[in-house]
Amino acid sequence: MTLRVLQLCAVDFTVKHFLRPLINFLTNEGFDVTAACSEGPYFQELRREGLRLVSMPIARSMNVLSHTRSTMRLYRYLKKNRFDIIHVHTPIASIIGRVAGWAAHVPIRIYTAHGFYFHDEMPAIQRAFHVRLERFGARFGNFILTQSEEDRQTAIREKITTPERVLTIGNGVDVTGRFNPDHIPPQATARCRAEFGIPAGAPVVGIIGRIVREKGYFEFVEAASHILTEFPETHFLCIGDALKSDYDASKIELQHRIAGLKLEERLHFAGLRSDVPDLLSLMTVYVLPSYREGMPRSIIEAMAMACPVVTTNIRGCREEVVEGETGHLVPPRDAVALARAVCSILADPAKAENFGMAGRRRAVSEFSEEDVLRREIRVYEQLIREKGLEARR
Repeated sequence: MTLRVLQLCAVDFTVKHFLRPLINFLTNEGFDVTAACSEGPYFQELRREGLRLVSMPIARSMNVLSHTRSTMRLYRYLKKNRFDIIHVHTPIASIIGRVAGWAAHVPIRIYTAHGFYFHDEMPAIQRAFHVRLERFGARFGNFILTQSEEDRQTAIREKITTPERVLTIGNGVDVTGRFNPDHIPPQATARCRAEFGIPAGAPVVGIIGRIVREKGYFEFVEAASHILTEFPETHFLCIGDALKSDYDASKIELQHRIAGLKLEERLHFAGLRSDVPDLLSLMTVYVLPSYREGMPRSIIEAMAMACPVVTTNIRGCREEVVEGETGHLVPPRDAVALARAVCSILADPAKAENFGMAGRRRAVSEFSEEDVLRREIRVYEQLIREKGLEARR
């Protein structure tokens, strides 16, 4: 009998953009995989693609009553369907999933920390609360996978788990196929420039991410204003949008700030896109000025596309970007430092090319999606042996 796996997260955005490679990999390895999340704009699309997807409402808030209902609903589903493994993602879903999985006697309960919600800039009381939540959730799990090495060390230092129950798997993209600059024809880049009215040869500074304050969009806009004083031909491309589940009103405020700086003609909002490699191919510099990250995939995508990167010197980002070799690291919430770093690259095309080539080499050697997936499957196999489930493979 095939081992049954449930991949659980809060929203279908996570399934579409982050979990599909793992689901496909596990399916090819002979597992029977189901995914569960709240319904959103991608839910039916994912089902049409053949993904077995179950509606499991999970609020991205601190509503205890709502989380209690979600836990009970998931518990009943797990009892009825008898999964062998539950693999949880995203902070709230990770606690609900492990508690319900433990109560329903699911033998293996794995949590991938795509980036702990707490971070060093968070107020001490708030940080301590979220650390305790992680400790609580870990009581009901068997293993934690972290994408960044800093998170693994933090999990041990904060006594969230023990060293033998946590492993850094990294993060990765398809560096040989989809995110390979050699696979992008010139006409694709030209098409993207034409779509946004960006002249041939004009520098392009880009960002990818949900339009929320913590992604550093306000610093990006302020930096754009500074950059244009030195490089007036520059255009700025934003890939992403706010999600309905984001409790953040930044998008409207950001639009007002853009208007106040008179940047409407130079800032282009592409929305959520499926042609990210094509859009990255026209970027001169990629920027991610986040306040908090786990192990951001967008930086890896940019490096794989041979694009120099400027990002904040925070957890995850500093594991990906090598200062002075593949790009620059700047302090969070510092638009002037961000602009200065971007301008230093725009002013030196040879430096930009060297950063891009070094980033491409680093992405291929350190951030291959296939390597990450194989690390995950080895943990699955270890836990399957520990639980005596080998006969089910």
